Amino acid sequence: MPRPTTIKLHQKSRVVELHFDDGFECNLPCEYLRVLSPSAEVQGHGPGQEVLQVHKEEVGITEIAPAGNYAIKIHFDDGHNSGIFTWEYLHGLGKNYDENWQAYLKQLEAAGVDRRADTHRD
Repeated sequence: MPRPTTIKLHQKSRVVELHFDDGFECNLPCEYLRVLSPSAEVQGHGPGQEVLQVHKEEVGITEIAPAGNYAIKIHFDDGHNSGIFTWEYLHGLGKNYDENWQAYLKQLEAAGVDRRADTHRD
């Protein structure tokens, strides 16, 4: 599995820049990382138990800390910090960004929620 050689948080643009030892590079928005956190709080404890994350457009990251030699723990400014982002998970988030993001937007639409506002659509 590829390992990151660079993990850089860009606070102003709210993007995490990742470079992997296989040559793959990506920039993942904080919002994307937050709504797809691998934590049980977001993913649930099994299929069908996922919790749709809403109103995270402005979320930022306060800290990125190592978790052993296989992952990082991301502390978001909304208080969420229970997800362990393994190298494999981060690589997959980068490789599958477009597909994952479109699926998330469709889930929001199906729930009648606008990601930018604290209101439901009519």
